[in-house]
Amino acid sequence: MIFETHAHYDDERFTEDQESVLADLPRKGISPVINVGASIASTRTTLELAQKYDFIYAAVGVHPSDIDGLNEETFAWLTQQTTYEKTVAVGEIGLDYYWDKEADVQERQRYWFTRQMELAHQADLPVIIHSRDAAEDTMEIVQKEHDAGITEPGVIHCYSYSPEMAQEFIRLGYYIGVGGVVTFKNAKKLVRTVEEIPLERILLETDCPYMAPEPHRGTRNDSRNIPYIIAKIAEIKGTDHKRQCISIVLPCPCIRIKSKGCVKNESFSHTLLYALCICIQGKNPINYCLLECMGESHQRAVQPAYSVTIYVPVR
Repeated sequence: MIFETHAHYDDERFTEDQESVLADLPRKGISPVINVGASIASTRTTLELAQKYDFIYAAVGVHPSDIDGLNEETFAWLTQQTTYEKTVAVGEIGLDYYWDKEADVQERQRYWFTRQMELAHQADLPVIIHSRDAAEDTMEIVQKEHDAGITEPGVIHCYSYSPEMAQEFIRLGYYIGVGGVVTFKNAKKLVRTVEEIPLERILLETDCPYMAPEPHRGTRNDSRNIPYIIAKIAEIKGTDHKRQCISIVLPCPCIRIKSKGCVKNESFSHTLLYALCICIQGKNPINYCLLECMGESHQRAVQPAYSVTIYVPVR
C-alpha cells in the first residue's frame, strides 16, 4: 500500500473523472490519501472529499498566494475545521516569493504563515509548508516555532532548496517532501539532496495534478505515478531490491513513523512491492497497524502514539 500524503483531487482538472480516478486508487494499492487545502474554498472542497471517501483525510490551510481570502472571520472558520476528526494537518501554508515580489504582499504572507503555524500548534497538528524563493524567511519562522516547543512539525513540501538547508530543516524535526521533480533531468540539486539526507526523513508525495514525474512529465499527475518517484529514489540511493529492502519512509504529518531496517527475502523478485505499516494519529486514531508484506497481510494491535516501521522493497 502507498500512503499519498499530498494531493489536490478537488482541482478543476479532475472535474470530469474525479470519481473514477479516486475509485481506482485503492485498487492500485494507494490508500490513505491526504487532500490538501490551498485556499478557503479548496479547504471546503477538501473537507467534502474527506467526508465522502473513508480513505481520504484532510489538511486545512491557505497557500501564501491565496491569503487575500484570509481575514479574522475566515480564520475563525479555519480554526473550527482543525477539530474535525479527519483533519490531520494544517496546510498547505508558507511563503512564495517567486510569484509575489511586492514587499507588502510578502509581509502579509509572513503574518498569515505565522498565524497558521500558531493555529497548528494550538490544535496539536503538524504543518505542510510550501516555500518557494523564500528560504531565509521560512527558516526564520519555523525556527521560531521550534523554539516555542513544536517537536513534530511536519513537512517541507516539494522541497527545492540546497542539501545543506534540508539538513537544517531535518534538525528542526521536519521531513523533506520529494515528488515527481526528482525524476526530471534538470533536478540536480534535488538529486543531491536525496543523496545526502537520511532516507527516513524523505516524504513521498505527488502534489497532483501538478508535477507529473517522467515519463509522464507535462501531463496531469495523480497518485498512481508514485512508483516512478520510488524507483528514482531507489536508483539515487543505490538499492538492489533482490538483496535488501529500502526503508523508504512514507510518513504523513498525521502519523508517527520510524525506520528500523529492512525486510529480507532473497527469493522475492516482484518489480515493485509496497509494504506499509502505519498508525494514523488523530482525534480518533485507528488502533491497529496493517502490514502488507511479501504478499501476506497481518494485523497487530498498537498504541496510537507508538512509532511504527514502514518498509518499501523496490527495484
